[in-house]
Amino acid sequence: MNSVLEIANSKPMYLLAIGVVLFILIQSMVFLVKSYRRGIKIGMDRKILNKTIISSSIFTFVPSIGIFLGVIALSGSLGIPVPWMRLSVIGALHYEVMAADVAAKSIGISELSANSITNEAFVTIIFIMTIGIIWGAVFCLFGLKKYNKGIKKSTSKDNRWGQILFNAMFIGMVSAFIGQGAASMRRGNYVDIIVILISGITMAVLTYFIEKKNQKWLDSFALSFSMIIAMLVAVIIG
Repeated sequence: MNSVLEIANSKPMYLLAIGVVLFILIQSMVFLVKSYRRGIKIGMDRKILNKTIISSSIFTFVPSIGIFLGVIALSGSLGIPVPWMRLSVIGALHYEVMAADVAAKSIGISELSANSITNEAFVTIIFIMTIGIIWGAVFCLFGLKKYNKGIKKSTSKDNRWGQILFNAMFIGMVSAFIGQGAASMRRGNYVDIIVILISGITMAVLTYFIEKKNQKWLDSFALSFSMIIAMLVAVIIG
């Protein structure tokens, strides 16, 4: 086994990941119990609360498949514990892959694979993946209240600018991924752009059924289905 994967899949790394994931699970259960008790206290029907819990659990399962596939996709180069820990808390697959790829290229590694990553590079990649994601939580902790006040103040007068800024940010993010895929074609790699197109087409088809055919249940699964289909295409052609 590659020495990097031996470290990445070692017992201390698993213990670290298990500790973080258990903390998140315990925290979730505490909030669930407190919310349930609060609902009973204010007079909500137990049947409605139980039905909400069951339906939420069902609608959480399919979207989590995309997260599971993300762990598998990253485990070949970064082991199982770190992707499992990162994607179980705040991380998202597109962020983790992008951060790991940027970190690898910044230290002269062209390909994110276990055979190319040294022990020093592994530490650098993990550091960048983790340090880069914490700021959202930190900013929310200390600045979310003030930020929300500013948003409410600006949107109460004219909400058009808020919509324009949000759409511009979203389009910019999507354009960056498309540009990255298009750039890879110069190196003879057409897999990235094909996967982007397939995922976009899949999302468009699912959106059509949601909006035009009133299949609202697909709304919670559209992203996961798009990811799964795109990944299958990547495996087939790659």
